[in-house]
Amino acid sequence: MLQPIEAARRLLATRQDIVIFSHRNPDGDAVGSSLGLLHYLRGRGHGVTILLPSGYPEFLSFLPDVQQILIYDDQPELAERCIDAATLFFLLDFNSFDRVDKMAERMSGDDRPRIMIDHHLHPEPIADPVFSRPERSSTCEMVYEFIDELGDAARVDSTISDCLYTGILTDTGGFKYSTSPLLFRTVARLLEAGTDAYKVADHVWNNMSEKQLRLLGHCLANRMELLPEFRTGLIYLTKEDYEHFDIQRGDTEGVVNYILRMPELMVGAFIHEQPTIVKLSLRSKGSMDVQQICKALFRGGGHRNAAGGASFAPLGSTINRFKKALPRYAAEIEASYHEFNNQ
Repeated sequence: MLQPIEAARRLLATRQDIVIFSHRNPDGDAVGSSLGLLHYLRGRGHGVTILLPSGYPEFLSFLPDVQQILIYDDQPELAERCIDAATLFFLLDFNSFDRVDKMAERMSGDDRPRIMIDHHLHPEPIADPVFSRPERSSTCEMVYEFIDELGDAARVDSTISDCLYTGILTDTGGFKYSTSPLLFRTVARLLEAGTDAYKVADHVWNNMSEKQLRLLGHCLANRMELLPEFRTGLIYLTKEDYEHFDIQRGDTEGVVNYILRMPELMVGAFIHEQPTIVKLSLRSKGSMDVQQICKALFRGGGHRNAAGGASFAPLGSTINRFKKALPRYAAEIEASYHEFNNQ
């Protein structure tokens, strides 16, 4: 059996018409990895289209050729024609078809080759070859490794490196989570390839509108609740909040992280009411694994320090379910706090 990188090398040895998939509600890692891979593959002479189920946050609009991304929700017929014409698929930053919704329907029983590059836990058997490395910071870090393992690191120019650096920066929360010596060696090589780290950071972090700042103030002043006995805080938003502030995709990005700016808190939750579902995002510090909470209670998953899930119960019921679960994790949260603070 071929090693995954050799299988990928064979697939890319001849020109392909490639569709790159990534997940619904794409973040910096999904968009950055897709664009970085697109520019690399086009440089090798392949035809490439990026297809996302839904639109990307506005703050990513600075990335090169981001406007070429095809959004399934906006143009389903064109998206399906692209899927039908493809000879090869890349699945980036997800590892189960439920993350791409209707885009997966045309893949059922399809024997065209698919390559998965992903850093989430528990990949489903939806691709071959599979590059699954949950210990990596981001899919962007893995795309650089993929290019390097193909022997093409020299092809990584400033366009590719800007895309990959953006996903690494966002998925690590500004190099706070999931870092490693290997990651920083990769980042050094991206900087050597021409990435302007200040420019990327300015686009990523200094991009809030007046509306977003007022919304943040509302979240912190009126929608934040602290549970100090469990070293946890939560912020919630109602459907009425969404209407009042005209909240769009990306407007609440990073809100949950403000909870963890309080040194005594180890877990932050953002619970927000959508038209037909309640979504939950959890963040943590240290060794506290919030992925287990999302998996056990909210049919979700993710990473140790960043995970998400959903509930079909009302907002109040979802919040109460989260609160009632905290006692069973109290000892783990407290141990993580003392370990994190070396006490």
